[in-house]
Amino acid sequence: MPQPIRTAIVGAAGRMGRQLIQATLEHPGSQLVAAVARPGNAAIGMDAGALAGVEACGVEIVPDLEAALSAADVDAVIDFTLPEALSGNLGVCRKAGVPMVIGTTGLSAEQKAELDGAAAELPIVFAANYSAGITLSLKLLDMAARALGDDFDVEVIEAHHRHKIDAPSGTALRMGEVLAGALGRDLSDCAVFGREGRTGERDRKTIGFETIRGGDVVGEHTVMFLGLGERMEITHRASSRMTFARGAVRAANWLVAQSAGLYDMEDVLGLR
Repeated sequence: MPQPIRTAIVGAAGRMGRQLIQATLEHPGSQLVAAVARPGNAAIGMDAGALAGVEACGVEIVPDLEAALSAADVDAVIDFTLPEALSGNLGVCRKAGVPMVIGTTGLSAEQKAELDGAAAELPIVFAANYSAGITLSLKLLDMAARALGDDFDVEVIEAHHRHKIDAPSGTALRMGEVLAGALGRDLSDCAVFGREGRTGERDRKTIGFETIRGGDVVGEHTVMFLGLGERMEITHRASSRMTFARGAVRAANWLVAQSAGLYDMEDVLGLR
């Protein structure tokens, strides 16, 4: 049998981090060998499995990624931290030569450029959403936008739990990028984020975004194509964060066999 992929998780104490721990421990082809949380986090020193609500696994939560990579033989790092932590984590992984799966959203243009630079040296999977259903939805959106063209208005509506700190979601923005590309537009020029007051008649070339935040909604995204006399909607609803965690673990297992480059879930699922 092939050796399991030795995986380190950064942001292990967060909501997604705990799901990633569980998904890694449950995956037959993965082995959790390191788990990292921010210095000062109350989870430091705890067993990662116990923190995630499953059986103790013998992996202690530590506060330093570089030290964790030095102490363990790591094949891949899964990073679902905040944007401000990404630069440091990229630097550590570049130095150690360890591939990365990155699920951090809300990146600036400078951070995306830094990601591109790191991908010249490392294999990296970067996706706004690691759900197989969302990945397929992006393909369907591209097909629909190309077929319907400028005859249909396009609106993106997304809903997430009250704790989410960025808006619109990274997934919604990725949907917007796919739609704009299929329609021959630049999203930075045509995106409209919310409407209020006397906005005037809708510009046919815009792509609208609406954001909902509340409760414990894991993630819902709907794209509406609105024409004269008909409307089409493509919707994805996630009911558990484990959907994203399992997708990220799948991506890590796929990534270790790849050469340096920047990949996404379409590559992981063979949809290119």
